[in-house]
Amino acid sequence: MTNSNTRTHSSQLVAPPALLDRRHFLRRGGLGIGSAALATLLASEGEASDSNASRENLPHFALRAKRVIYLFQSGGPSQIDLFDYKPQLDKWHGTDLPDSVRQGQRLTGMTATQDRFPIARSIYRFAQHGKSGAWISELLPHLASIADDLCIIRSMHTEAINHDPAITFFQTGAQLAGRPSIGSWLAYGLGTENENLPAFIALTSGSGDQPLYDRLWGSGFLPTRYQGVKFRGVGDPVLYLSNPTGINTADRRRYLDGLAALNEMHHLRVRDPEIETRIAQYEMAFRMQTSVPELTDLADESEETLAQYGPDARKRGSFAFNCLLARRLAERGVRFVQLFHRGWDQHLKLPRDLPLQCRMTDQPVAALITDLKQRGLLDDTLVVWGGEFGRTVYCQGHLAPDDYGRDHHPRCFTMWMAGGGTRAGFTYGETDDFSYNLVRDGVHVHDLHATILHLLGIDHERLTYKFQGRYYRLTDVHGRVIEELLA
Repeated sequence: MTNSNTRTHSSQLVAPPALLDRRHFLRRGGLGIGSAALATLLASEGEASDSNASRENLPHFALRAKRVIYLFQSGGPSQIDLFDYKPQLDKWHGTDLPDSVRQGQRLTGMTATQDRFPIARSIYRFAQHGKSGAWISELLPHLASIADDLCIIRSMHTEAINHDPAITFFQTGAQLAGRPSIGSWLAYGLGTENENLPAFIALTSGSGDQPLYDRLWGSGFLPTRYQGVKFRGVGDPVLYLSNPTGINTADRRRYLDGLAALNEMHHLRVRDPEIETRIAQYEMAFRMQTSVPELTDLADESEETLAQYGPDARKRGSFAFNCLLARRLAERGVRFVQLFHRGWDQHLKLPRDLPLQCRMTDQPVAALITDLKQRGLLDDTLVVWGGEFGRTVYCQGHLAPDDYGRDHHPRCFTMWMAGGGTRAGFTYGETDDFSYNLVRDGVHVHDLHATILHLLGIDHERLTYKFQGRYYRLTDVHGRVIEELLA
């Protein structure tokens, strides 16, 4: 009798005789010309062994963070209106951005044909907060209250100027689609601490014109078992997680046992690692039938905690709900949780739309940091906040006394981190008086990735995966750990 909660072990299966096709004749042919031909064949077909030596001896050194919560603000938040205080802009407001500052840098198609590039000062008040004296806009009062927990990077820069390649770059280390996402790299390198939940979970919220593709949390050329699992905001959190009508848990268990047996027989014939992935994913889905409903049920959260996250905390699919869910996932040992929140693309009507975004996100973000800290989780949970690029100091379109918009700006922008071994109450990097160029301590996307991996005990140059004859890594052939950001 098979236990209803345990899949039948493959050693109990009796496989039919395997057909000896060309691949398996070469595989079994030992050394010599057959092995050389096989290596060429497998490389050309993109097959790579999952037992990759680059994962041995991980972590490479003492880790500071066990997990990551990445709050990705899709659209490009305006650093000039939120974190990068530039009081000198008051006297230059309405004048053209000097050519000596712009330096012929690339423009998007949305402003390249403008006759003028009028400087738009921020209409929002800034103040210094906490013992660190961090400058933060009045639009983020809740975040300002925890300024001493933040490690603010004012000197981020990237290479892409349009949304899709810029977001793809931040997620995968490359502007072209097809590489593994950062969460997949961590799932591949470190695995999970909870066998009943995926190592990598993606959550989405907000609205806007910029789509969020599944490939942003995809595994690229890594085995698909390492791709992120997207939780939905309506209906079942994960598609097809519930049993079909008329099927109970015992029936589902027997069905999966039979399906696994067939898949393992097939794997004995063709040795495709994706078949093992399929078996593992079915098993994970079965375990998630119990773990996910308990995870998304907030009945055990106190009224005080729910109020801390704001009025939308109970609304599934909202950013506030996702922040609270991220804390619950962190408690359960999920390695990488990524929240994608859209709506930061204020080309026009910034004074109307930016405050709305801040009201939607400011309180839940501060609550997440505070909640993690109160529960003793912030020390080993790395929280990252930021978008794909920043915004221009000059106005896109018409500059009015009480209205302006800003175009994309990859040259310099602001992100921040908290917890997980980062230096709290610290601001790093500097931009010029126009928040248009870097003055010192630039941090590239590859540098950020290298630093995140370092905090998780990973040498970014040693976590690699061989694909089509080349060893790949998240940081490609670039990246350096920014030691000044570490506690």
